[in-house]
Amino acid sequence: MPRFSVIVPAFKVQAYLHECLESVLGQSYPDLELIAVDDRSPDACGAIIDEFAARDARVRPVHLPENVGLGRARNAGLECASGDYLVFLDGDDTLTPDALRAIADRLKETSEPDVLVYDYARTYWSGETRRNQLAGQLTEQGPAPFRLDDRPGLLTVLMVVWNKVYRREFVERQGFAFPPGYYEDTPWTYPVLLSAETIATLDRVCVHYRQRRRGNILGTTSRGHFDVFEQYDRVFAYVDAHPELAHWRPVLFRRMVDHIATVFTRRDRLPRGTRTEFLRKARAHYARYRTPGAGVRPHVRLRHALVRLGSHRTYRLLSLGSRLRGRTLKVTSAVLRRTRDAALHLHYLIQLRLPLRADRAVFSSHRGRGHGCNPGALESAFRTFAPKIRTAWIARPEHHHTIPASTRRLRPGSAAYWTALARSKYLVNNVGFERGMVKRPGQIMIQTHHGTPLKRMGLDLQDRPAAARDTDFAELLRSADTWDYCLSANRHSTLVWERVFPSGFTTLEYGLPRNDVFLQATSADVARLRESLGIPEDAVAILYAPTYRDYRRSQRLTLDLERVLRQLGPRFVVLTRAHPSYDAPLTRAAGGRLIDVSGHPSIESLALASDALVTDYSSLMFDYAGLDRPIVVHTDDWEAYEAARGTYFDVRAFPPGAVARNEDELIDIFATGHWRGSRSTQLRTAFRERFCAYDDGRAAERVVRHVVLGETTGLPPVVPLAERHPVPSAAAARPVAPLASVPPPGTAVPVTESL
Repeated sequence: MPRFSVIVPAFKVQAYLHECLESVLGQSYPDLELIAVDDRSPDACGAIIDEFAARDARVRPVHLPENVGLGRARNAGLECASGDYLVFLDGDDTLTPDALRAIADRLKETSEPDVLVYDYARTYWSGETRRNQLAGQLTEQGPAPFRLDDRPGLLTVLMVVWNKVYRREFVERQGFAFPPGYYEDTPWTYPVLLSAETIATLDRVCVHYRQRRRGNILGTTSRGHFDVFEQYDRVFAYVDAHPELAHWRPVLFRRMVDHIATVFTRRDRLPRGTRTEFLRKARAHYARYRTPGAGVRPHVRLRHALVRLGSHRTYRLLSLGSRLRGRTLKVTSAVLRRTRDAALHLHYLIQLRLPLRADRAVFSSHRGRGHGCNPGALESAFRTFAPKIRTAWIARPEHHHTIPASTRRLRPGSAAYWTALARSKYLVNNVGFERGMVKRPGQIMIQTHHGTPLKRMGLDLQDRPAAARDTDFAELLRSADTWDYCLSANRHSTLVWERVFPSGFTTLEYGLPRNDVFLQATSADVARLRESLGIPEDAVAILYAPTYRDYRRSQRLTLDLERVLRQLGPRFVVLTRAHPSYDAPLTRAAGGRLIDVSGHPSIESLALASDALVTDYSSLMFDYAGLDRPIVVHTDDWEAYEAARGTYFDVRAFPPGAVARNEDELIDIFATGHWRGSRSTQLRTAFRERFCAYDDGRAAERVVRHVVLGETTGLPPVVPLAERHPVPSAAAARPVAPLASVPPPGTAVPVTESL
């Protein structure tokens, strides 16, 4: 008896069926049977299924004598299933790598529940992948397993059959089966979830739900869409037959009305001349199943009115009124916004004519993000070494909690914001201020940057259209002309900044203030940070922080981090840090061995808490080298990155540690101990000598003493590298594990062996 029976119905999906079946048979968890059902498909689906069956004994082909539709094709697969659990997958979708292993592990953790709900991501023909927006409902926090009454929010997740796994004994005992017609998932999923005694969730994308450009059955115009009424008749009949489920009727009623309204408002579904008939049926269903307590949320009242009244004309009038109201509000809002902008501009012009305040300094980082990076370290140094200077920080409201209590908070675009820009003597940023800002005589601008440049910057992007995009190089130079001081961490940075931002600023080779903490922190600080992040005491914490890819439309993750962790064993955890330009975190995991730290306000704290860094071409490697902790560089797309963005040197030839060209080499580097071996240490030492010359823990102090206090001589001398003692990692105190034996022929050998 296999662990999983994977049921795949196939009809007119010959272009996608190979990929679908391969995604099942290629799973790292092989204990499965694949029941592929040819629903009398007129294309090559049947032949493809037979080809797979001929080469893999786990494939059980089923050829139906006539086309019966998706629901009944699944029933045919159910009749053949012998696995402990049932997995349904449509013939044009795919399982993600290692999905079944993750599902099996979660089933075991949650005591073999009746139903396990997992996540999915939509994949588009354009190459874009978008995760389910309601993934938050699948959190693994809290008791598990549970009943639906404990987590009713699960009913808001897409009600389809293929984002769940079902215990076969439970399905057979309840007698569940799929009805014919469109929307056949509806009378399956609702009864299953309502009646399940035990449910669990898995916060992981296990299915890629293909969004076809054309050919999706729900995107075709057909009277089959009228089947939605019969499907909800079946749902309510099930509830009527089980009185203990009656309290779910209000929820089911709201879901039904939403569903019916969606079918009607999608212009491509109902044939011409059938819309009035559809609304009559909708009105009858509304009256038949309306239940006391079925409150309607304000933003869907119009849709519910459509179904309740059953009149398209009335709906159009209500929609017209709603649109007119929306346009009126939009015009009014635009007028108010223009009036406000004009008032703020006038306010700024007035402030520009008032005297500068020599005791004021304003700071910002990454265009309104929270307190941190080099400006954050300098703001703290201003309060320490120049306490008479009153500091203010510009940040969007959601980041105000990161700002120290003694520092004034400024919201971008506010009157106080423009006042601060107009009248503060010191302006500190790591990118730039508002385009409309005017630098006054007497103001001092400090450009801190946010790292050592490996990737090309400034004017060096003029021949790199993929990276430059819409960069206004004239504006870039105008901004550079406002800088009085530019901070540099090393001679390499100095040469790059002065060439790519040719202007009259003074370079301060004092180190980067944000790295001071690496020499100032203690082992107690490291222990406290690890505890706050949920890192187990004896774990090796790897910080994974990739950079932005200019050549990609979507910033997809190329590493399978869950596979990496499985290969390395329970001793390792991974902290994932998405680049600020990413639209989403690298993982939604909130705990366990894969921890998303993209929202953490301090990258320096994450570096201190970790034992090693894995990155690609991020400038973080230069800062992390100052910690003197192991670094592994993952360069699986070096050629593409170099062609699109360009770099100032080949990091593979002069790396800060071991280099992995692919995922297997990365695993091998950690599994064998090369990540912190003697060769990696030698590489890191040479890297530190070149790029960490000034980062000795007193960079911020030097900047404040020079710029604010006017001390051009007698500044703290730079401590030689050999005399610096950055705080050690938690793993540094533990013995190094012995290296693994020599891998067998054909196994990937770490690049470090040849360095």
